[in-house]
Amino acid sequence: MRRCAKRPVLEEQTDDGRSMSDSTHLRLLAARSIGLFGGTFDPVHLGHLLLAECVAEVLALDLMLFMPAYIPPHKRNGRTITPAEHRLEMLLRAVQGNPRFAVSTREIDAGGASYTVETVQWMRSAYPNVEPVLLIGGDSARDFHTWHRPDEIARLARPVVVARPGAELPAELIPGVALECVEAPLVDISSTDIRERIAGGRSVRYRLPESVIDYINQHGIYR
Repeated sequence: MRRCAKRPVLEEQTDDGRSMSDSTHLRLLAARSIGLFGGTFDPVHLGHLLLAECVAEVLALDLMLFMPAYIPPHKRNGRTITPAEHRLEMLLRAVQGNPRFAVSTREIDAGGASYTVETVQWMRSAYPNVEPVLLIGGDSARDFHTWHRPDEIARLARPVVVARPGAELPAELIPGVALECVEAPLVDISSTDIRERIAGGRSVRYRLPESVIDYINQHGIYR
């Protein structure tokens, strides 16, 4: 069993961290350490944001880049995924105000299944001075060898597993690639539960940013 590292908290600032705009591109060019946080974000919730903030602090990242997938290859379970434009807008609203958070539309713009190897190849090509830090969930760490071209992912990025305290994890992600771990905050919030709560007319207050709740209500998502 591997234990995860802890580091001191860094001071927080304020800014506008909206879309993959010209300003975000300039921020990426200026950064030397960038975290890649991929996922469906259907919807993004406070657990996602807290995890991203904690990892950015622990690893002293200049920027945490949220990368919403168009179609996640590991989530083809028959569930209808909310249209990308809604998931993207909720994410943009959620990260606004955090200077270390930004959003990329790269995978959404590309369409089709979103493969991590293509994302890290893009990052290395577009921002060659950066070694991207790829966030991997604890459950995904055990399945990393099944991802599309995991050896190439590990060569181009620094994989960091984000897991709960005391989680049992493999010693290696794949042969020859040691596991690096950051301890995740214990927050029992899931997008599945949020969707079910909204569908059942129950409260999601304190689970989602108010701006995201407003957007869901305005557009009748998950009803």
